[in-house]
Amino acid sequence: MYENYIFDLYGTLADIRTNEEKPYLWQKMSEFYTSLGASYTSLQLRQTLRRLERECICRMQREAEEAGQRDVLVEPDLTGVFQKLFQEKGVNCDRQTAQLTAIFFRTLSRQLLMVYDGVKETLEALHSRGKHLYLLSNAQSDFTRPELEIMGLAKCFDGILISSEEGCKKPCPAFFRRLIERYDLDPARSLMTGNEENSDIAGACHVGMDSLYLHTATSSKPQGKYQPTYCVMDGDWKKVAEILVEGKRRNF
Repeated sequence: MYENYIFDLYGTLADIRTNEEKPYLWQKMSEFYTSLGASYTSLQLRQTLRRLERECICRMQREAEEAGQRDVLVEPDLTGVFQKLFQEKGVNCDRQTAQLTAIFFRTLSRQLLMVYDGVKETLEALHSRGKHLYLLSNAQSDFTRPELEIMGLAKCFDGILISSEEGCKKPCPAFFRRLIERYDLDPARSLMTGNEENSDIAGACHVGMDSLYLHTATSSKPQGKYQPTYCVMDGDWKKVAEILVEGKRRNF
């Protein structure tokens, strides 16, 4: 039986819908920056942010390769990009202001955020049985940590790893190994639950960990390249609970 239960967040524990393309978002962000002395049109702001993001990814990937880490998939911290947007206009910006800017951006772009029915009950049931719960999420820290608070999930885990904080993301084994080493986990006694075959299931396979694939509305179509140990194809968390809590070894 498993002792450690590792979860993806978006599309697995919670449904989120965002839209970073809407003109309203970029207009309000342009007004925000301009009001603090960094004057951008909405188009200039969008183009500059994307350029700085690409430059950051290229730099991180080059540094990883130079360090011999060719299998690492890098993940930039976008809060640093929001900070550089101020600096590009000669405006000093501390980390706290950059974090608030990131949170404002996410709030404007977010259209839906909700925990799936049955998630909290399942996590509580696992905790009551003495199991250890971890979150392994491809996400931006200053987007995700506030959203964990909003959803009431922040205190549900024994450990949380977010890709922007670690500089790498799923499915690269380095991200999974950091979780394993940081919390001294035995992969053979750990189960990864996620809604993306090429991210969650692939990453678990790379480190010899069992997995549960949960297909939800935001999941990509599975290609069958990586085979999960368990499978729930209709997003029903009651069925997930039967596997995780009751130990039923079946697929749905």
